[in-house]
Amino acid sequence: MKNVELNADLHCHSSQSDGVLAPRELALRAARQGVQIWSLTDHDELSGLMTAGAVASEQGLQFVPGVEISVIWMNRTIHIVGLNIDPANAQLVTGLEDIRLRRGERARAMGDKLEKLGFAGCYEGALSYASNALLLSRTHFARFMLEQGYCSRLQQVFDLYLGEGKPGFVGAQWASLEQALGWIHASGGVAVVAHPGRYRLSSNQFDALFDAFRDLGGDAIEVVTGSHYPAQYLEYANVARRYGFLASRGSDFHSPGESRIDLGQLPQLPPGLDPVWSAWL
Repeated sequence: MKNVELNADLHCHSSQSDGVLAPRELALRAARQGVQIWSLTDHDELSGLMTAGAVASEQGLQFVPGVEISVIWMNRTIHIVGLNIDPANAQLVTGLEDIRLRRGERARAMGDKLEKLGFAGCYEGALSYASNALLLSRTHFARFMLEQGYCSRLQQVFDLYLGEGKPGFVGAQWASLEQALGWIHASGGVAVVAHPGRYRLSSNQFDALFDAFRDLGGDAIEVVTGSHYPAQYLEYANVARRYGFLASRGSDFHSPGESRIDLGQLPQLPPGLDPVWSAWL
């Protein structure tokens, strides 16, 4: 096994989903930050990939087309990143269109809940932060609620109102794990469990998730990510070794003012792992 030490950043978001920067600005930022191989992975959306890829090429940055798919597994939301996908694949395109329709319905229901809690105009306010009403997410609502002074920090909005089990939360019936992996593989891509350390699962549930992911042909997990703390890098490196998964690295960057880690600023993968990007060099 060889840990190819490149500055790879294979998870971030543009204004086409819940990021703040447009795809062009994001590509330029990645290049300035010393990223060498980069992927744009917007939530359930492919529309930023063409521009991102073109600008990355102009900057001498190797670009990997990507997407982050919303999945429901054991009544929990899990995110699966698809890397090196074909954005024109009909199966992937159709599947993501269906998810976006569900996102739109969920956003309206979320706005209604927040209205009843006394927070007026949240749906319309969240829309002002989004480029597409069908991609309205909890992050857009949180930005509006922060702007209105309902909370002092973005994370506080999730902790008090929009996190799972909180009064403004609305669940959704996303894609199944089998569907998401099917779309990614049909498009020629590699399926990656995004930021596993973020999921509130028991040890037995994690084992069941990784077993199911492996049995369905899952390829990799994110080990070093802006959504993990340093101790979790080693924890998920051990998971990758145990299951034989490839290892991925990505900042999960959304905004200069919000994200814990900027593009390209993550440490390298722990030793003894097979990087997901080694086959694309």
